[in-house]
Amino acid sequence: MGLKITNLPISNYMTAYPISVDPKVPLMEAINFMAERGFGNLVVSDGVIPKGILTEREILKAIADSKDLHKLKVQDVGWQPYVRLSLGYTVLDAAHQMIRKKSRLLVFEGDKLVGIITVSDLLRAFRKTQNDSSLDDVISTKVEKCKSSDSVFDVVKKLHEKRVGSIIIDDMKGYGIFTERDLLTHITSDEFNIHDQVGKHSSSPMIVANVGITVHEAASIMASKNIKRLGLVKDGSLVSMATARDIVDAYQSVYPVTNPYLEDLSEYISG
Repeated sequence: MGLKITNLPISNYMTAYPISVDPKVPLMEAINFMAERGFGNLVVSDGVIPKGILTEREILKAIADSKDLHKLKVQDVGWQPYVRLSLGYTVLDAAHQMIRKKSRLLVFEGDKLVGIITVSDLLRAFRKTQNDSSLDDVISTKVEKCKSSDSVFDVVKKLHEKRVGSIIIDDMKGYGIFTERDLLTHITSDEFNIHDQVGKHSSSPMIVANVGITVHEAASIMASKNIKRLGLVKDGSLVSMATARDIVDAYQSVYPVTNPYLEDLSEYISG
């Protein structure tokens, strides 16, 4: 039997005391730090209260705009706003805030930053619970695709224009996938060239499951494989893809907020 989802405190699943970076730090220094540690987010702060969160999305946009990353500072590419939560929140409350406000989540004790809640943190929590509902209501059958011979630069531009975090390479055996995280990891290499064929820097074969699996099954696979995207196949063909955010959406749509008054305790920070 799984844990009761309404009783899971965010303090048990958040990433405690996240590292902050000054907005005047060179962007490549921040990128290298994120890539080395496998971070997809980095808190930006020049004082007590964070300004926002640097994400893979800002880095992707800078590359799509043909900017020289070596000449930029963090403040030149900007950051994402965040919702400020208190330690009184549960995992389910955090999921509601993430989906409804479409924002990143930072956890505070008073004015002290004590944690960050990412979609991966929520997945780790959800896999310990049960949710036998279908994924059908939250996933999209529209999957962006490219060829392995397409350049990384062209794929990055497509990811930026379509506002998606991954693209499927459909001419690779078992399907390949190129994500924002792949970009972040590879651009730190001296051998990387933005005009390389994307197949050279993709992950293959893609991890997949059969159409019809439950939300809990998908959450368990993603958490155990440390992935945020799961291909769904039918009769051997890829027909859709579930993302970690889809899983969070599925859970928060089934369960009500555990304490409706907490909605008024969150604070949206735009930096």
